[in-house]
Order: sequence, then structure tokens, then C-alpha cells
Amino acid sequence: MSRSALIVIDVQKSFLSRPYWDEAALPRYRDKQLALIAGARARGLPVIYILHEDGDGDFSAASGLVTPMDWMPASPDACFTKHVHNAFTDTGLQAWLDARGIRHLIISGIRTEQCCETTTRVASDLGYRVDFVSEATLTFAMTHPLSGRVYSADDIVARTELVLSGRFATLRSVDDTLAALDQQETSHA
Repeated sequence: MSRSALIVIDVQKSFLSRPYWDEAALPRYRDKQLALIAGARARGLPVIYILHEDGDGDFSAASGLVTPMDWMPASPDACFTKHVHNAFTDTGLQAWLDARGIRHLIISGIRTEQCCETTTRVASDLGYRVDFVSEATLTFAMTHPLSGRVYSADDIVARTELVLSGRFATLRSVDDTLAALDQQETSHA
């Protein structure tokens, strides 16, 4: 039984109609996300999709957009719907993981600094060991509400890495994540 799982957060159609959606950033992210999913599957890890549902707009159930993006592989091992920024509160995710003895999470998905970071922090506080794969996360430029300064997606990713590293998660690339999983298997054999 695998003691690790890949969590893929909010890779859903709801984002496609948001004003900040940046189609130019998608290809690099999509390639990394798909490589991480394929690598996890090849190693027998469960792949869990998390979807976000709230409000009356693009993230409401009635919108029909709270479904994985078309390029996402079908048939995750589990899929949970959240209504807050982390994937644990009122979703059943923790019980699902605990029932399978999973204590190591690999985090990926959309909005690096929002739902991916928040899920990472909560997972760490719950005692899970967490790898944060920022190259398999996606976010968008933001404007500071007081200063007007524009933070690029790269700025936001760097800030997220800074605050998570060594405190809530280990930062890894896709390749490093998969190599670490292979090393774990070798050391347990």
C-alpha cells in the first residue's frame, strides 16, 4: 500500500473564464502537471483531484465549470470538492488518506499562493510530510491593493516557496519528486 499520494488542486474549467486567466502560462504548467501525474501513476501512487465550488459565478455547481480541464487525465483515484481554500476542511480527504495509511503528500495545481499553499500549510499542521512542486502549480499576476505594485506570477511563486520551504514543505521539481519516490522504493525494498 502506497504511503504517498499526489494531490492535484483546482485544475478546473472555472478558471478559463476569469479575467486574470493567462493562456500563455498554460503550456509549461500543463506539461509539468501531466508529467507529475504520469510519474505518480507509474509508481502506483493514488492521484487525488480537488475541485473548488462556491458562490454564484464560475465556481458554482450550477455553472457547469466545476469539472477538470479537458486535458486532465480521467479517473483519479478520488475526487473531493472543497468550499474553502484548503482541501481538508469538510471534504473527507483526511479520512480517505488516513484509511490508506498515507502520510506523505505531493501538492500541485492551480493558484500556487492560494489553495495550493493553504492546503500545504494545513497538511503540515495535520502531521503530513509535504512536497510542494511549484513548477506543477500555476498562478497569475496580481496587483497590490494599496501600493498598486504588480507582482508577476514568478514573484508570487518565489514568495510562496520562501514561506513554505523548511517550515511547511520540501520544495521539489517534478524530476526531483519522482527521483525521491524511486529512492524511497529502493530503500524499502
